[in-house]
Amino acid sequence: MWCPSVSLSVWTNAWLAGLAAPDDVLDALSLWAPKHSVAAYDSDAAGRTGLPWPDLTNFGGVSLLQTLRAAVGVGRSAPAFHLVLPVPGDVRGLAPGTQFHHDAFAVGEAIVITSDTGASVGLVPDFEYDDSPVDLDGPDTGDVEIVVSALSWTVYSVPPIPLGTHYDLGEEEYRLKYAVRSAAEALGRLRAMGSDVDDPRSMVEDLVASELMHELPDHAPKRAVRVLENAAHVDAIVAVSSGLAPIGLQSSSEIQIAGDAMKPLTDVVRSARLAAVDAILHSAWEQQPR
Repeated sequence: MWCPSVSLSVWTNAWLAGLAAPDDVLDALSLWAPKHSVAAYDSDAAGRTGLPWPDLTNFGGVSLLQTLRAAVGVGRSAPAFHLVLPVPGDVRGLAPGTQFHHDAFAVGEAIVITSDTGASVGLVPDFEYDDSPVDLDGPDTGDVEIVVSALSWTVYSVPPIPLGTHYDLGEEEYRLKYAVRSAAEALGRLRAMGSDVDDPRSMVEDLVASELMHELPDHAPKRAVRVLENAAHVDAIVAVSSGLAPIGLQSSSEIQIAGDAMKPLTDVVRSARLAAVDAILHSAWEQQPR
């Protein structure tokens, strides 16, 4: 679904382009966790961002914004942020063999920031959880909610590397249109085969609603917003169907067929999100006075 790296990228980019306030960035991040912190992984990252070294103390949300401004530098006329969503078989944007590569791949998201001098840093988020989960329905039900207490961002120095394929937003919207239809048909087939879940479509709606609560800057192009909304819908269907398949399907061959049907949809969702976020990042700078 939507991830912290998207929120941080689009809102900080809007702030640096003069189209949002610092509080707008912090408000967007607050939907992920009540507290945010930032620390350097290595001395080069500290030198590029102004973070203390070797002191590994985490600093709060305001320090995170100061760190990002320092990493970007001055005199920008184009986005400095590059979203990375690594998956098995496609880790473009990550330098092989680095700790940044390892940690970004482990969480499935990261940001690469290129400065005005050409030096780059990478950021990887990490959720921290409350040690005492909240009991939802009393001590005997076993239903608990794991509460996120903070989100920490680690900054890494990274070597210059190709940032991956440029995804065309129009092409991705076209592919996504057919993915929506395919995903809905796949969910219908799984539901028809039998499941312990009474209303999978309601589950899809809940997942989509949880993603759409994360707002975008006002400058975001309508097409990019539409693509992200459709991607959320397909992603939710894939997530719900993945939970239904082991229950609703009776044979290993049927499970394999269902999995094969869903895999291309996941790839479409990922490329559509990358294209939409890239369009949003660029749109902020296209609105700058000439």
